[in-house]
Amino acid sequence: MPPTPGPPHDGAPTEHGHWFQRFHARVLASPVGLAWNRGRAMELMHRAMGFAALSLLTLVPLLIVVAAADLASGQGFARWLVQGLGVSEVSQEEVERLFGQPGQALQRTTAFGLAALAAFGVTFGSAVQTGYERVWDLPTARWHTMWRHVVWLAVLIACLLVFVANPAPADAPAVVTGVVALADLVGTFFFFWWSQRFLLCGRIRWRALLPGAALTALGLLGLRIFSQLVFSPLIASNAVTYGQFGTVLVLQSWLVGVGFVVYGGALVGRLVHEHLLRRRLHREGVTVTWSRRFR
Repeated sequence: MPPTPGPPHDGAPTEHGHWFQRFHARVLASPVGLAWNRGRAMELMHRAMGFAALSLLTLVPLLIVVAAADLASGQGFARWLVQGLGVSEVSQEEVERLFGQPGQALQRTTAFGLAALAAFGVTFGSAVQTGYERVWDLPTARWHTMWRHVVWLAVLIACLLVFVANPAPADAPAVVTGVVALADLVGTFFFFWWSQRFLLCGRIRWRALLPGAALTALGLLGLRIFSQLVFSPLIASNAVTYGQFGTVLVLQSWLVGVGFVVYGGALVGRLVHEHLLRRRLHREGVTVTWSRRFR
């Protein structure tokens, strides 16, 4: 007769399989698992890379011309980018060398070219709207909402002008630097809070969009600190190794990070809102049950 397998040989693989299945189910049900699955469903990384590509091809040329018209600073878009990245003086020289003189960009731009840049910039607003719609599983907005992309782009440029016009002085005390950083954080929060509501055509309530705006503002602040520690020395080293192309690579990587924070912050904000909503409904349900029992 063939040997009959004993209980230890049957039980060990089964227990191991049950343990792994329980662990896998807990990971998927955890907030990290939910965020991972939602991010894969909306192709978060691909959208962040598309955000960076569209920014470099459509938004950055428009901002170069707009920044060149800011005659008060005299530094053009390089000043905007340096302030956003928070890079050191050595890396700042490489960024300024990459974008050249602002006066040349303003002189060589025709009315037709400026109109074309504005039209391309509007497509960037459309891409951001599509990303927010995927975050909230909403259908694509109709064509007559395109005017929202124009308004959103104008507000974005205005906010960038305000941001670069009020930098913290280099020799300012820590209190002043902290106040400026706090003002930038609050301004970023309100901009992305309004952006989600405006680009989603009011289909999601303000309360539901609040966590995403807060997380996006905090994420961009963290990205700026990360840029000072990582991207700033990378710009200097890549400029020596690859020339100006190395600066472009670092800039593109930073834009990917910005896109990841913009879409990822909205996605995690939705998960936070759903969690808070479930807790509130559960608490109200417990209250109703308790009141019915003691009537």
